[in-house]
Amino acid sequence: MIYRWFKPHNLVLVTALWILPHPCLASDFAGQVVGVIDGDTIKVLHNGREEKVRLLGIDCPEKRQAFGNRAKQAASEFAFRKSVTVMSHGRDRYKRTIGEVILLDGKNLNQELVREGMCWWYRQYAPKDMKLERLEAEARTAKRGLWVDPNPIPPWEWRHRQRSVR
Repeated sequence: MIYRWFKPHNLVLVTALWILPHPCLASDFAGQVVGVIDGDTIKVLHNGREEKVRLLGIDCPEKRQAFGNRAKQAASEFAFRKSVTVMSHGRDRYKRTIGEVILLDGKNLNQELVREGMCWWYRQYAPKDMKLERLEAEARTAKRGLWVDPNPIPPWEWRHRQRSVR
């Protein structure tokens, strides 16, 4: 049956559809940051609507956790009301865009938050990101941000503990 459909003109059509970019598949976009939900999630105006962007490869303390508000404040200082480019890496289970956020000066917001000690390198989701690994090690050594605490609790452990208490 498939052989009847498999004709040269159909092959050209299928190949063209596969190669040509499709607007629904476009991933990178630019827009203004219109909201900061927490240290690792922002809202970017894209095509006239707010799009939630979860920063790839980092995990900031939760709002009710030590340094949670400072991480949100740091993200706000870097990006709020500024134009950014989002380099998309798909979507997460909450339908947020997962991305790297590039600021107008060319700096990577994800990396800057790690450099400032406002978050952890999220090894589970970016295991090969040696830049984030190095930046976290430098922030730890310099005791910047949350690393002033001798035993900071990673957010994934904090969230697990909160679920266990309920």
